[in-house]
Amino acid sequence: MTAAAGVKPRKMEDEHHPGRMATDPHAWQSIANAKIYVANIREGLTKVDPAGKGAYEANAKAYAAKLDELEKEVKDAIGSIPPDQRRIITTHDAFGYFGGAYGMEFISPEGVSTESEASARDVAKIIAQIKKQKIPAVFMENITNPRLMEQIAKESGAKIGGTVFSDALSDEKGPAPTYIDMMRNNIGRFKAALAN
Repeated sequence: MTAAAGVKPRKMEDEHHPGRMATDPHAWQSIANAKIYVANIREGLTKVDPAGKGAYEANAKAYAAKLDELEKEVKDAIGSIPPDQRRIITTHDAFGYFGGAYGMEFISPEGVSTESEASARDVAKIIAQIKKQKIPAVFMENITNPRLMEQIAKESGAKIGGTVFSDALSDEKGPAPTYIDMMRNNIGRFKAALAN
């Protein structure tokens, strides 16, 4: 098989903003966008290696079927979460595509830097925001101190979620070594934190 070097990926249209091209790397948080990536990869490989067209088409078709199954799993999981519970505060500013595709709201902490470890003042702001906006779950990757996370949970009543992946996969021994594993991990974490 020939390398696909030099193949320019086709831009994909943002499914949530027709006419605008999706260039955000977080677009893969929508499975519909992932399907577009698969089609673009199939086309690119076929262009540089026409002899492999049959294999590329078969592999893309098989993977698209897995993505269809995954999308059903995600929609079923979200469907099990009461609509008024589908709100999360997260330091990941990467779940807009997921939220738009699956009806969840991802809220950034107000007035809190997500670039550095949260301070006691930041934690107080987060607790106040959770109470004011009645947010049921928190995923905060910039708070590594377990005592601060326990304080947020105790004082706000919000559930503390585990690790979710947005920008990259885990290593092969982690919970998200593939795209499908990443999506299953994330929806599992969201459901555990939000479902009654």
